[in-house]
Amino acid sequence: MSPRLRLSLCRLLAGKSQASTSSSSCSVRRILDSALLPNSEFPYKLRPDDLHFSYLMRSNRQFVTLQCLRRYSGGSGNSEPEFDQIREVDRINLKFAEAREEIESAMESKETVYFDEEAECARDAVKEVLEMYEGLLAKLCENERKALQRSMGLKIEQLKAELQQLDE
Repeated sequence: MSPRLRLSLCRLLAGKSQASTSSSSCSVRRILDSALLPNSEFPYKLRPDDLHFSYLMRSNRQFVTLQCLRRYSGGSGNSEPEFDQIREVDRINLKFAEAREEIESAMESKETVYFDEEAECARDAVKEVLEMYEGLLAKLCENERKALQRSMGLKIEQLKAELQQLDE
């Protein structure tokens, strides 16, 4: 693409007439230069505020680092991720389902040579669920803890009872 046509395209995209140029059209030109000529190097030095589309469109950069994306997000880059109760409950529910499958598998293998191994896997899975559940309860305030116990308490007791049934 000829430089003149590229400049016209830049001005058109920036909403400027042929005669006017501004800093916004220059930034659009940088973006289009990188998009239209992916193998060329930029004739200018990148500043931190230039790391937008021009940075993303460079062919030698396949992935944008998480730190770069974090810098332009709403949060700070150095803070620890917030505690997400819903995610933790989902993880516990997933492990709960896995533990029930392990118990079921062990029950099916009762009176076989594989029973001891299956039962041990089931015990480990139940232990992991119980540890995750207790850890989540420890992180919550009193009201949230009671709500979680009401919503998940029966499932946890069911898991304990199924494991006890396996041991009999």
